[in-house]
Amino acid sequence: MIDTTWLWAVFTVLAAGGQTARNAMQRELTATLGTVGATHVRFLFGFPFALIFLAAVALISGAALPRPSWSFVPWLLAGALFQIGATATMLAAMGERSFVVVVAYIKTEPIQVAIFGLLFLGDPVNLPMMLAIVIATAGVVVMSFKPGGMEGGIKPTIIGLISGGMFALSAIGYRGAILDLQHANFVMVATFTLACGLVLQAALLTARLALRDRKVLGAIAAQWRRSLFAGFMGATASEFWFLAFALATAASVRTLALVEVLFAQAISVFIFKQPTSAREGLGMAMIVIGVIVLIWSHPT
Repeated sequence: MIDTTWLWAVFTVLAAGGQTARNAMQRELTATLGTVGATHVRFLFGFPFALIFLAAVALISGAALPRPSWSFVPWLLAGALFQIGATATMLAAMGERSFVVVVAYIKTEPIQVAIFGLLFLGDPVNLPMMLAIVIATAGVVVMSFKPGGMEGGIKPTIIGLISGGMFALSAIGYRGAILDLQHANFVMVATFTLACGLVLQAALLTARLALRDRKVLGAIAAQWRRSLFAGFMGATASEFWFLAFALATAASVRTLALVEVLFAQAISVFIFKQPTSAREGLGMAMIVIGVIVLIWSHPT
């Protein structure tokens, strides 16, 4: 029997790394597909890989596919729809002059996840875990705020908090769907939920674009080679996210996921040769401290 005590942390770090790579690919596609088209790529080209992952898990493990009850559906819908809404809100924020403020408030997601997880799933949050969440989140906020970044009034704050809240509710929805399946094989339930979620999202966004902007669908089809790899990376990152959700509370997973900020900073320093300021160094130290406290305090 494999000890799964620390697997959630390994899966989360792998997911954060994969998401960093996927985001970089999506940024490249934005120039030709636009923000909506580049976002849709993660769903449209991701769901075939999720189905392949599901088939592979079933073949290798020999486990039967879960038989979801009707209660599985609202959890799945919440996860899928809130993720689409959160992404749309974040994209809308890119046009704001105070986008850096919006990003900082979006990163309050772990705190909101902890609250929603306790309310809707009964996921426990002890005092050391809450301390870790606050320290790590504050570290991201410190890194995000730049001189003059607070300009823009209340609007950036509201956009950021709403987007962060929807990302948090999406995480709760998907974890709720995974727990609702009540299957003995955590890999199977995570992969099954991912496949259902991506198929649903791909269908909804394809239908929307078909009705409102068919040119974007044509542009996506023309970029299928580049989109295919972006979809693969997106599905792979999501697979690790869902595996982590199957083993740990959403609050723990989304707090540890803040290491993605460290990955992005490392790319900035070592690849683009951009120096790290004292403020960024302080923020990174806070994130590291928060992660250490989280790992130490996580129930075994």
